[in-house]
Amino acid sequence: MKKAKKESRPLPKKRSAAKNVEESISHEKAALRSDAFARALTNAQSHADDPERLLSLIKEAARKAASIPREPFKENWPYLQTMLRLVRAYSSREYSPQENMDDALLWIIAALNYLIDPFDLIPDEAPFIGFVDDATVIEFAVMRARQTLDDFMIWETTN
Repeated sequence: MKKAKKESRPLPKKRSAAKNVEESISHEKAALRSDAFARALTNAQSHADDPERLLSLIKEAARKAASIPREPFKENWPYLQTMLRLVRAYSSREYSPQENMDDALLWIIAALNYLIDPFDLIPDEAPFIGFVDDATVIEFAVMRARQTLDDFMIWETTN
């Protein structure tokens, strides 16, 4: 009698921890790949070039920031407040940017655009998670513009 061959199945591939972390980060950063963020980036330059539009953005973003919970923003909450002050000072020509601030300013304006966008990735009315995408975009802008924000805070304290 022939022995039945044992069917050998390939073992399931184990996912590496790095791959899991990468997917987690990619999922968290979905807001940065969203149409809403693309719109925010596109509109950033036109806001930067138009002092009236920029002032309107600042007012709307400040109103929104005053009405939202701080928890999703964690340690970036003070930087969000600094973004508002920096853009306000820039728009009123009170603060002249240093060299190489153009990119940082555009990231900041894009983040503020995203913050006020009612059609962003996760609607703000969604309980508990409505501001997670906003916080992710603010965190991204802080990472891209931290030196500019820190320089502005130093300027604020010395002037």
